[in-house]
Amino acid sequence: MRGTTGSCNGWHHCTVPRTEDELSRARKSIFRCVQQAAYASEIKAINKGEDLPRVSTLRKLNPRMDKDDLLRIGGRLGNAKLDENERNPLIIPSQSHIAILLVRHYHEKVKNQGRHFTEGAIRSAGLWIVGAKRCIASTIHKCIRCRKLRGKQEEQKIADLPADRLSVEPPFTSVGIDVFGPWTVISRRTRGGLANSKRWAVLFTCMSTRAVHIEVIESMDSSSFINALRRFFAITGPAKQLRSDCGTNFIGACKELKINTENVEDDSVRKYLSDQGCTWIFNPPHSSHMGGAWERMIGIARRILDSMLCDVGSTRLSHEVLTTLMAEVSAIINSRPLIPVSTDPESPFILTPATLLTQKTDVLTAPTEEASTADLYRRQWRQVQIFANTFWRRWKNEYLTTLQVRNKWQSNRPDIQEGDLVLLKDNQAKRNEWPMGRILKSIPSADGKVRKVEVMIAKQGVARTFIRPIVEIVILLCRKDMDK
Repeated sequence: MRGTTGSCNGWHHCTVPRTEDELSRARKSIFRCVQQAAYASEIKAINKGEDLPRVSTLRKLNPRMDKDDLLRIGGRLGNAKLDENERNPLIIPSQSHIAILLVRHYHEKVKNQGRHFTEGAIRSAGLWIVGAKRCIASTIHKCIRCRKLRGKQEEQKIADLPADRLSVEPPFTSVGIDVFGPWTVISRRTRGGLANSKRWAVLFTCMSTRAVHIEVIESMDSSSFINALRRFFAITGPAKQLRSDCGTNFIGACKELKINTENVEDDSVRKYLSDQGCTWIFNPPHSSHMGGAWERMIGIARRILDSMLCDVGSTRLSHEVLTTLMAEVSAIINSRPLIPVSTDPESPFILTPATLLTQKTDVLTAPTEEASTADLYRRQWRQVQIFANTFWRRWKNEYLTTLQVRNKWQSNRPDIQEGDLVLLKDNQAKRNEWPMGRILKSIPSADGKVRKVEVMIAKQGVARTFIRPIVEIVILLCRKDMDK
């Protein structure tokens, strides 16, 4: 192409401004080459004045050649007072790379809007892409900016329930833990009025029987939580396994108590509850859906407590009152039926967590006959054993089967691979400000499916790594696509 001081020679990046005539000739030359490569037989037939074959994709378009030997739509608008590009658009094959480049150009021109906007911009430019809808949809699907702005977060087929949800064990052998609150309580009365402070609650839920126990704590630090954990163990006995999210108070308590955990190297754990074989499993950060066993219980506890506070009044709430209310909340939750209540009059027994915890039901009456002390102890033992056997038999036959169905995430999805370019969700920022990162490690679950990953992002020039569930990841570009 000619420069200002002479002719440009050889392959090079030319910075000389192009004239409109030069750009027009370049466009025509490119379109002509693309059409001749894709529609050689159709062009030959049109030049001979023959009809196009029935199998030709251009037959319905009634194409014709213009003065520049370019294929254009024939149609029935020859007498319309329209511009030639509007009346007879240029035909572009969708299989060509030029079609993809055109779609990308006009997609960016309409500011990354959908297929309808992009197709309208292409048609307004006097271009007719054969099979445009599929070509445009495919190109938009691969658009990095569209994935950043509107891409769906990843998901995977829901995993099987862990063994501690399905095992027959004494209550609170395997426990899920979470903290909720706070509430403002009256701590002391002064001459100037009332001094208020905050209280939180720790919810312990049995993973198998679905029973709960709630302890009130004065702060969110590890020391306060450890005291609540000690009170809980004093009442229910030590647990073999604890599950929780990665709350700072839980992490601190785990380190202080030196409890064995599946998420920390062995050199940072030992002693204390590990003597009883207790382990602590932490879910990945920002993965509340993996703790549904206790998140649902917290939701129920909040609703019950809200109803109680309507009667008590928040202005009269003290630490003692809050502790009493939490005990009553636990009792109400533990009295809920685990399965739908039967309408069969011959089956009055309702399967609830309280049945196993208290060994009491409303349908039983006190014995009327006299009995000796030996019979009393023997009968009490038998009664307790009958309660336990009845609970676990119905738990296996009726409750356990309700956990069989996958209510969501029912399909297998492609696993995230190491090296994928992703967008990391940040609830504290707008979506277009979410940081981009790269997958360093895919962490498979027991079934081999990837549900959490290690991702690296660069923030303020410093590389940082995070463990995150895939539901907080948006894939921008797969590694296999980058290798092409």
